[in-house]
Amino acid sequence: MFQKHPANPIYGDPQTGTLFDVYVTKQPDGRLRMDYSWRADNTLAVAFSHDGIQWTAPRAVLFPNPTSGWEELVNRNCTLRVGGVWRMWYTGQAHGNSYIGYAESDDGLTFRRMSEEPVLSPEYPFEGASVMNPSVLYENGLYRMWYSAGETYEPNVLCYAESEDGRNWRKSGENPILEKDPRNEYEQNRIGGCQIIPHPKLGYLLFYIGYRDIDTACICAAYSADGVTDFHRCKLNPLVFPTPGEWDADSCYKPSALYDPATDRWRVWYNGRCGNAEYIGLAEKQGDFTNEDFE
Repeated sequence: MFQKHPANPIYGDPQTGTLFDVYVTKQPDGRLRMDYSWRADNTLAVAFSHDGIQWTAPRAVLFPNPTSGWEELVNRNCTLRVGGVWRMWYTGQAHGNSYIGYAESDDGLTFRRMSEEPVLSPEYPFEGASVMNPSVLYENGLYRMWYSAGETYEPNVLCYAESEDGRNWRKSGENPILEKDPRNEYEQNRIGGCQIIPHPKLGYLLFYIGYRDIDTACICAAYSADGVTDFHRCKLNPLVFPTPGEWDADSCYKPSALYDPATDRWRVWYNGRCGNAEYIGLAEKQGDFTNEDFE
């Protein structure tokens, strides 16, 4: 089981205001980079850490563009460094809809939009009014995106798309690739907010949000050999769930996970909510996942 860190919440306080939907990656210099949404100014921000617990002060990297018609708010992003360029896919929101945009940066700190229009928009009935929460891998010359779709307040399903350039995307005919399983109390309402991670034995590990109801969420996992079809849910689900009376008493949202082979330890960062306040927490699990941990 995952154990919550005793220092939680490790990032965020009444002065920063709500921080949410993190995306943590390990940098070449050994530091950890956390991209996240900063509600105070509806911006995207970044922070860095050497231990995953103590983080630098927030630094905004992309601001809303109200004149665009589709990104009055920006949030829910991920970043990759490919070919010496930082590439960001992010969620733009306006008029009750959500879209996915694309930006680039030379230093990973100041991003410029590379398209006036969204690179991904809702089209199909199961996508409803919104596509959001991109999680992108770059493998064998191909960009692979897992994203949430459905309602704007909280999405409903997980989907998949591919691209050669990161801008022009082909949505999979398998979509939606993962939907709620009403048999499970922890996701009987909907699912959303995922991160995908390649795994040497399982193929791909998918960490995602499971919603018991629209206001109560927890963190779950599943694996798929190809990352698109035949997902197997973890028997340990929910991996991280609200603790009554604590800072995350209402919900645990949007996981971002890393595995450290040196210590044989999984770490999951997430945003927890109590009332209207949302901050960032950390939970840890000793030992890797195996096939026996999944249905």
